[in-house]
Amino acid sequence: MTRRTMTFRRYLVLAFVTVSAPLGDSFLDRGMKQIGPVSLDHATVLLHAVATPWVLGGILLLIGFFASWLTALSWADLTYVLPVTSFANVIVALLARFWRHEEISLSRWLGIFLITTAVGFVMRGPSYTEHEKAKPAKTAAKSAEEVCL
Repeated sequence: MTRRTMTFRRYLVLAFVTVSAPLGDSFLDRGMKQIGPVSLDHATVLLHAVATPWVLGGILLLIGFFASWLTALSWADLTYVLPVTSFANVIVALLARFWRHEEISLSRWLGIFLITTAVGFVMRGPSYTEHEKAKPAKTAAKSAEEVCL
């Protein structure tokens, strides 16, 4: 059985998940472009990268994303949360185009449009599947005793 469990606060959590991931990724991109190419032979450069403001900001945003993601998975189905938060792909493309000045082809924009449309379909459906709860162990053991008697 499925049911709607969404409240205004839960929509805010999903909005944070959707916004924090692309912002965090964009911050990481900007920070790493400032540092330049990094080789695994010189891993200490990565430690230096963590100390830069853009990379540190990206890491903090992605920690917030992960905490919100886990929260969302506690009260909604994966098949609901993942498509709804896939709108983050649209935000990444917009940030890449207008902030990072990347070229985005017509086929990518078409894909972004399809993602946006699909998110609309998913949000209209139920967000949670009810599962039968298992009987507590004491009750099950007591029932076994009753059967033996």
